[in-house]
Amino acid sequence: MDHWRRWSEYARSNHHCVCPAEEEAGVTFVRRPWAAAAISMLLLVAVASSAQTPAPPPAQVTVRFHDVSIDGYRQHLSTLLSLLDVCAKARNLKSCDPMLVGPDDRVPIVSGSQTEQRLVRYGWLRLLFSKAEDPDEQPSKSPPALQDEGAVQDHSPTSQLLKSAKTRLQGDLAQSYAPVATAPAYTQQRAIMQQVLAGPDFRNLQKATVRDSALEKFGNWLKHLFESAANLKARSAWVGRVLVWGFVLGVCIALVYSLLRLERRWRVRLTPDIDRPAPGAASARDWQLWLEDARRAAASGLWREAIHFVYWAAISRLESRRLWPADRARTPREYLALVAPEDPRQPGISQLTRSFERFWYGGRAAAESDYKIAESVANTLISGGAAPHSNDTSAIPEGGAR
Repeated sequence: MDHWRRWSEYARSNHHCVCPAEEEAGVTFVRRPWAAAAISMLLLVAVASSAQTPAPPPAQVTVRFHDVSIDGYRQHLSTLLSLLDVCAKARNLKSCDPMLVGPDDRVPIVSGSQTEQRLVRYGWLRLLFSKAEDPDEQPSKSPPALQDEGAVQDHSPTSQLLKSAKTRLQGDLAQSYAPVATAPAYTQQRAIMQQVLAGPDFRNLQKATVRDSALEKFGNWLKHLFESAANLKARSAWVGRVLVWGFVLGVCIALVYSLLRLERRWRVRLTPDIDRPAPGAASARDWQLWLEDARRAAASGLWREAIHFVYWAAISRLESRRLWPADRARTPREYLALVAPEDPRQPGISQLTRSFERFWYGGRAAAESDYKIAESVANTLISGGAAPHSNDTSAIPEGGAR
């Protein structure tokens, strides 16, 4: 510390100085007292740090286990007992080196038909060896007034711990020679459990399926989500208001969307919700009755009336199948216009309509062959097939009555 005292005296005696280089330029530099004090503190810290250089930390030892037989385990325990005796007598670095303990043991334990691998650790013994390198510490005697009457602390000396470690190792060695106790069969307990499971309360008990597991995971996730939302709501009051108004807005949007779809469905609907057609419509009278009237008229030689009845039998049958809605004021050409061009029945309906208009509204005389053709087309339409397309394109302007 002599150099520190000389430097402090020099600093106190040279508060003001004139630097040679600055004196030539006509500038006088005055040192301040706090600058000298700062330099003194830096030198003091440097000297103190050089005097107290910490020792490098000891290298960490990675301890692993190795598989040994029961005889190897016993031999290791005997070796540890010898090392423990030597360490207890010598109490130095060489005899109490923790590396002398060696790795942990993994011992196979045979119990009946099963073999269990049991890991025996010696970390406690390594720690004791590292502590045994130093002599026993003398217990400090503190005044009775400073001791807590209810606190009981264990300050056993290292020598006593070494004796306890020897007793523990001797017990482990003796236990290794003892026969392994077989696990009880629990026969009575199993019988009672089977009796309980056979009761009516567990009759429908089944193993959990993948679907149950997935639903349970989803439920746990949903619960965690709501708990997080509740915690967020407790920290931020605006979150609750956003959730409430968002729910109300979603309900209103869903209601408006449902009303729009319902209105559109009713607007484009063509078939009314009635079980029976309107009076006077073609389907109000059974198509079989129309067909019987046509056959009676054909038997009487009334070919024109027979074609009339055959046409309305086909219209009644198609209308009863909801090809179009029933309407008593519809004309034959309007019936034909309701059929889509790509419908396979469209050519047959077109041919039957032209035949009906020609002989019924046009007033032409009909023959038996005309009736046979109209009846064939009508039977094909009634049975649900597509009638062959006719090249006859002649037509008479449509009339009004049936």
